[in-house]
Amino acid sequence: MKTPLFIRRLILAMAACTLVACTTMSPRGTGDLALIIERTSGHVTLASTTSAQPYARIGGLGDLSHASAVYSRDGRYAYVFGRDGGLSKIDMLTGTLVKRVIQSGNAIGGSISQDGRLVVVQNYTPGGIKAFDAETLELLSNVPASYGDGQFSKVVGLADAPGNKFAYALFDAGEIRVTDFSDPRQPVTSRYPAGNQPYDGLVTPDGRHFLAGLFGEDGIALLDLWQPEKGSRKILENYGRGEAKLPVFKMPHLRGWSVAQGKAYLPAIGRHEVLVVDVATWREVGRIPVRGQPVFVMARPDGRQVWVNFAFPDYGMVDVIDTLSGQVAHRIEPGKGILHMEFTPRGEQVWMSARDDHKILIYNTETVAPIGEIKADAPSGIFFSSRAHRIGF
Repeated sequence: MKTPLFIRRLILAMAACTLVACTTMSPRGTGDLALIIERTSGHVTLASTTSAQPYARIGGLGDLSHASAVYSRDGRYAYVFGRDGGLSKIDMLTGTLVKRVIQSGNAIGGSISQDGRLVVVQNYTPGGIKAFDAETLELLSNVPASYGDGQFSKVVGLADAPGNKFAYALFDAGEIRVTDFSDPRQPVTSRYPAGNQPYDGLVTPDGRHFLAGLFGEDGIALLDLWQPEKGSRKILENYGRGEAKLPVFKMPHLRGWSVAQGKAYLPAIGRHEVLVVDVATWREVGRIPVRGQPVFVMARPDGRQVWVNFAFPDYGMVDVIDTLSGQVAHRIEPGKGILHMEFTPRGEQVWMSARDDHKILIYNTETVAPIGEIKADAPSGIFFSSRAHRIGF
C-alpha cells in the first residue's frame, strides 16, 4: 500500500528538524561573547571570552578595512558597519548572518539608540547619517550633513546619547550636530560650531558630554548635552604651545579615550604624550610621556590601568599606565601591528589584535603576561557583547 502524501511530507519534516537539531550550536549566554573583525577577508570571528575560544566564523561582509560593531540591548545581535557602506546584522548565538544591506558608498561606523530600536550609520559618501529599524534593517530616515552652498560633510564620531539622541561631528563643516530620533521618521537636528576639522568624538560614560577632537587645531570641542543651549566650548586649547607637530601616521581613536578616577586620559595629536584632564573642570592636570603617538588610550574597567597603543612605526608596542602613580608602569611589545584592545567586562584580561601576526593576543592585566591567543586573519577591531550596556559603545 502506498504511503499517503501527507505522511511522507511529515516524515521529511521530522527528518529536517532532526538534522537542524543535530547541527545547532550548544546553548550559550550572550554576556561573554566577542566579535573580531578580520579586516582583509570580509570575515568576522565569534569567540567566547570565558573559554577564550572561537565558535564561529562568518564571511561575505564586504570591505572591513575600517569596520566597527555595536550590540542589541540583549547582546544577541551585533551590527557590523563596513567601509563599503555595508550594514550587517549578525546573530551571535547561531553564528549566522541575518541580513546585510548596502546603505551608502563610504561609511565609517555607527551606533545604536538608548532603547535599542534604531541603528544609526555615519557616512562619508554621501555625507550624513541614516537610521534603520534594528529588527528589520528598514531605512527609517536620512539626515544629510549639508552645509554651505550645497556641500556635504564627512560625518565622524557618531555616538548614542540619552533620549534616543545621537551626537556627531562634521569634519568639513567644523560643527557638532545632535539629532533627536524620538520620532524616527521625523528626526530633529541641532547644530553647534566646533572648530577646525573635528575628526572623531565620544560621549562620556555618564552620557552628559560629547567631545570632538580637532585635527586642524590644538584643542577639543566640548558640548554639554544637558545644557546644549550654551553651545560648545574649547578645552585644552594650544596644548602644543607653538611646538611643531610630528607627522601623523594614524589618527587617534577617541572612542578609546578613557575616564578613570575622575580624570580623562586623552591622546595628544602629533605628540608622544597622553594628556590628563580633570573632568570636573575640563582643565589639563598632567601629561604622561609615552613611546609613540597614541592611537587608543583605554582604561581597565576599574580605572587602575590605562593601556596605550601607537601609530606606525611604533605599532608593535604597548605602554601600561598606572593611574595611581601617573606613570608608565609596563612597556611591552606583544606583537606586530597592534591595532585594537578590548578589556573583559571585569578587567582581568585584555585582548589585543596583532594584525601582522594574524592573532588575537590575550594578556592578564594584573601580571601583564600573555595567557592565550586566537588565530584570526589580519584582525583589527575587537568588540565584546558587554558593550550592549554601555553608553557610547
